Amino acid sequence: MRELVLHCLEAQAEALSDALLEAGVLSVSVEDADSDTEAEQPLFGEPGTEPEVQAWHRNRVVALLPDGADPEQILEQVRVVGGADYLTTGWFTRDVPDADWVRLTQAQFRPIQVGKRVWIVPSWHRDDPEVPDLAAQAEPGGPIHLQLDPGLAFGTGSHPTTHLCLEWLEANLQPGESLLDYGCGSGILAIAAKMLGAGPTLAVDIDEQAVVSTRYNAQINHVELQALLPDALPAGQLQLVVANILSNPLKVLAPMLAGRVQPGGRLVLSGVLERQADEVAQAYAPWLSMSVWRAREGWVCLHGQRS
Repeated sequence: MRELVLHCLEAQAEALSDALLEAGVLSVSVEDADSDTEAEQPLFGEPGTEPEVQAWHRNRVVALLPDGADPEQILEQVRVVGGADYLTTGWFTRDVPDADWVRLTQAQFRPIQVGKRVWIVPSWHRDDPEVPDLAAQAEPGGPIHLQLDPGLAFGTGSHPTTHLCLEWLEANLQPGESLLDYGCGSGILAIAAKMLGAGPTLAVDIDEQAVVSTRYNAQINHVELQALLPDALPAGQLQLVVANILSNPLKVLAPMLAGRVQPGGRLVLSGVLERQADEVAQAYAPWLSMSVWRAREGWVCLHGQRS
């Protein structure tokens, strides 16, 4: 396969990408044309959000060509829709070396140990010698094997906030406690909680794909839970509510999440930067007192108990 490489300025990157896709390329990526130089320009947004600017001052646009495609013909179609106005320099093509992309992608995801007991294991590492034997899972206090493949829903177990929540569950979850995982993503927290001994468990997300992924991941891990969209969440309170989202939605959801915690129950929040901990705690102050349980890599896990 071959790639077509072009250059354009910041304002034209999105339009040129759209024109290339309309002309029939398989995919388009936009890179900083000044990367690895003193002029390199980072793009930042709050974690979990997109940066305000979607391109750099000078951009390298890389389009993957279908087999046998003529780049001149592709560019002619780009010109037809006005894309020629966006090009700042010449173009060239380069070969894409053959590779086992599935194997290369899988190689990026290794088994992850969280705390003392929890192991997050992609299916292709199920028999990896570095992972404790599955038979040990049946032993009291033995390792928990959570099989989780990277997919369309957020939550592969690699983020510090996920680690913090899993460690809290391992250290504090009481057998049989009812649990709500709000913003469940891949379902990792709800599934781990069930494997650690939780009772009735609800997993909720606003993304329908996340609900589908959670149901699938629960099935392959042989745990029973309910994965739902918010509108389907039944009334009632639970002994434990966990939400690993971001600070702004956590503040907006404070009345609802606090209201889901039964008297004497506990609330665990993450997705919060250290500098945001006080303002998130203040949002929940009318219902329960929240404090930092543990911090890692600039993120915190907050917990509190309803009186």
